[in-house]
Amino acid sequence: MAITRYCWRCDTDVPMLDESEWAVIHPILIEDKQFITQKRKEYGMTIREVLEAFTTPSCIKYYELTGFKETNPDSIWHHRNSALGEDCPSCGKPFRTVKAKLCAACGYEKLKHHEDIK
Repeated sequence: MAITRYCWRCDTDVPMLDESEWAVIHPILIEDKQFITQKRKEYGMTIREVLEAFTTPSCIKYYELTGFKETNPDSIWHHRNSALGEDCPSCGKPFRTVKAKLCAACGYEKLKHHEDIK
């Protein structure tokens, strides 16, 4: 089940997908490219116009999974919980990646703190 965590790209708390949810939505995200291309050709629209006029299949599925209305399918690509690191012990925001040693939000460095050194 999706859990709400801070997204550094969106600069807000959003539902992050677990791996079972990601397995459902990932193929739909890939298909969205075709959906957007088809609408652009059909209506002579820019990508922005398509996204403003239509709800993509991935945004519909993300809403079904999380209850959160996302309007930009590109945002969903980085709303995968396993892509984020642990929560920073200083500020509580997640490290940007699982390998990150520095919290981009507050500057906390894992290696500088003796409790993190093994």
